[in-house]
Amino acid sequence: MPTVTLYRPVGDAELAQIARSGWRRFPPRLLGQAYFYPVCTRAYAEQIARDFTLGEGGTGYVTRFEVRSDFLTRYKVHIVDAKIHSEYWIPSEELETFNDAIVGSIDVIAEYQVDSHPSD
Repeated sequence: MPTVTLYRPVGDAELAQIARSGWRRFPPRLLGQAYFYPVCTRAYAEQIARDFTLGEGGTGYVTRFEVRSDFLTRYKVHIVDAKIHSEYWIPSEELETFNDAIVGSIDVIAEYQVDSHPSD
């Protein structure tokens, strides 16, 4: 089954919920979060983890995971600013179905802390 590699920058709280799922699912969106935004490039995920996620608790993580490509055909890729800033917009109410389309585990591939360099 063909898959697409996607990335998601997360903070401590979201990472803990992913771990509780057995590294298989992303947690439901918070009230007022209309979309789940998996990103298409590692560089974009790293930029978000470094520049934005750190403020949520001091540590930002980059996760990598595979999603069935047939599932993703129903969504379009959105470019936000530069070409490396590509992402999917998954409506919050469709996140459980998105989680069902994840193949394998959600892996942490980088970690950023305030005043530190990335660890891979």
